[in-house]
Amino acid sequence: MNYPEPLQALIPGGTEMELAAGQPQSPMREALARFDLAAAIAPRKLVDPSLADACRCGLWLAHNYLDESHAISQGIETPTGSFWHAIMHRREGDFDNACYWFCRVRSHEVYFALQRAAAECDAAASTVNDRALARLTQGSTWDPAAFVEVVRSVVAGKASDSTAMICRLIARREWELLLDYCYRGAVGQNIEK
Repeated sequence: MNYPEPLQALIPGGTEMELAAGQPQSPMREALARFDLAAAIAPRKLVDPSLADACRCGLWLAHNYLDESHAISQGIETPTGSFWHAIMHRREGDFDNACYWFCRVRSHEVYFALQRAAAECDAAASTVNDRALARLTQGSTWDPAAFVEVVRSVVAGKASDSTAMICRLIARREWELLLDYCYRGAVGQNIEK
């Protein structure tokens, strides 16, 4: 996706995402605090300010500012806000609360693409022998609560390094897909399913 430069500059590189809280990336704090999607897309207008807030929520989360992300997601009373809220709680290690917020999401347009992405991540690392991960990546629909449980085992040190790597890849794709969904909705672009 071609994002406007102010947004692109805030997207972290790499192919993996933290599964735990991580350390806030101090050099990014000021840029994150100043980021304004409406200004980034000018002269175009925002179509959905709530999804613009959801973009900000995801950016704070990507740079390990869980409190700032949480404050924003609590104010977005939509399935997308609940999705970001759930990811934040999963990252902080409050797995039961993450499952609660994923239950509030119910279903999301991102889930279909996320299921495909998870299967691709698993196929790319075909040496992993983890039944819980296999059920998650080979299913026909995305099961966020099952992913929470696999992440819980990784964070607790009860999963292989390969399972941890696949989970970090899936978490990155989850973040990318949800950010893209939020951006497209905020600026009025068609959202691909």
